[in-house]
Amino acid sequence: MRAKIENQVLIINREDLPEFKKGGSVVRNSYFWALRSIAGKSGRYRDWEYEPEVWIALTRMLLSFAESGYLGYRETLLEFPQSQEQIPDLLRDVSTWE
Repeated sequence: MRAKIENQVLIINREDLPEFKKGGSVVRNSYFWALRSIAGKSGRYRDWEYEPEVWIALTRMLLSFAESGYLGYRETLLEFPQSQEQIPDLLRDVSTWE
């Protein structure tokens, strides 16, 4: 998932977020609601935002869903642009550079 940090807020690109689908996969729908539940802002058709206070929960959640084997790495890995100077320690286990 393409991500960036602005003003100490993690922003995940809306195009890379999981979608809720009525009657869809239980795992994917659970993943959608789990990510949405800790987002500071999660409007429909908008990027989702996560404050530093929830980064440890986000990391644990991403690791848990990645280890389940039901979702691909691109769905559970934060991809930062090369211009991002540094990946915060709390997010390093679930992050990479684009």
